Amino acid sequence: MKRLIPVFLILICAAASAESFNVSDYKGQVVYLDFWASWCGPCRASFPWMNTIQKRYQSQGLQVIAVNLDQESELAADFLKQFPASFTIFYDPEGVLAQQYKVTSMPHSFLIDRSGQLVSSHKGFRQSKKAEYEQEIQALLAEE
Repeated sequence: MKRLIPVFLILICAAASAESFNVSDYKGQVVYLDFWASWCGPCRASFPWMNTIQKRYQSQGLQVIAVNLDQESELAADFLKQFPASFTIFYDPEGVLAQQYKVTSMPHSFLIDRSGQLVSSHKGFRQSKKAEYEQEIQALLAEE
């Protein structure tokens, strides 16, 4: 009998520390960079949406990247059991990357164009603004 490894374990093992994140590694792609924590209520709503947009626009060059700021990795693992991610997860328990991006709330997301330039940021996540967020992504994907 085959033993299956839960998806969240694969994601955690495949995830990297924030020190290994470099936006230039994603040049040519549109990056939706999201900072989150396990205690963040709006993050629970943003994860399913980020899964959807990753799947919908990946073939057009979108890369969703979420950076966890929990100091205890078990908290992130428990969150990911409930809200699995089909996108890349980085861990930043020291907040180094969060400081570079001047993160002030959870979640805090940034849109980065294909040339690596920061285009916009959003503090929090609101269901009522999903269409607006998606329009911004579509506009960046349409640029060559």
